[in-house]
Amino acid sequence: MGDAHLITAVGDRYVGTITLNRPEHLNTFNSRLAAELTAVLQQMDEDQRVRVIILKGAGRAFCAGIDINELADKTTMEYRAWIEHMEQPLVTVATMKKPVIAQVQGVAAANGMGLVAAADLAIAADNAKMGLTAINVGLNCVGPIIPVARCVGRKKALELLLFGDLIKAPEAQALGLINRIVDKDELDREALAWAEDLAKRSPLAIQIAKKAFYASEDLDYRHQFDLMNEAFARLCSTSDAKEGVRAFFEKRNPVWQER
Repeated sequence: MGDAHLITAVGDRYVGTITLNRPEHLNTFNSRLAAELTAVLQQMDEDQRVRVIILKGAGRAFCAGIDINELADKTTMEYRAWIEHMEQPLVTVATMKKPVIAQVQGVAAANGMGLVAAADLAIAADNAKMGLTAINVGLNCVGPIIPVARCVGRKKALELLLFGDLIKAPEAQALGLINRIVDKDELDREALAWAEDLAKRSPLAIQIAKKAFYASEDLDYRHQFDLMNEAFARLCSTSDAKEGVRAFFEKRNPVWQER
């Protein structure tokens, strides 16, 4: 793949894989990688061969943040546009129909930790560490803290933001940042098996559930129920919902038509 910043693949069981491919730079974001990642996420979201997306890093790290070689010599307005560009993949994940699973090994720091937190699900190797480390070089992670805070709550989020310490996989799991921890030698196999298992579920049910979940996050308690109940009613009227119920009673695997 030469100097490809991303490697993509689509398997025969509805799982698409995106690999951050700057291993010599610990998969740090530069402007090109950020643009390509946003575009590829959107493309896979529209690809009928894909129901679940795995996002992982090549080499020994998931992603060590943003490449600070791009940091110098910008105006305030240029810094604003630059950081928004770098963080766009974190925003894009929440707008997608399909679930994104972060597959984490080694370090996930700064924007890399934000990407793990922004993913819908995360599976990590037992050697994974993550942290909002920019404070250690006189900067901060006020973008990545947004998805992180939604996982861990305000007090812990501020501790991570202000101290910049790396936390190990068991603590990250306890805080709700990752779902599963596996042996590092089994990470590829376990992540793919988990994604393929999820891809067996009704694509429409998953997509409606994800969209409704994110849409309801900032609503008050009662209006969350209103939105979720509307989403459920729309799902019940689909052919796939009817197929799923029929398959259950007929003791067979459903055949999803995505309609």
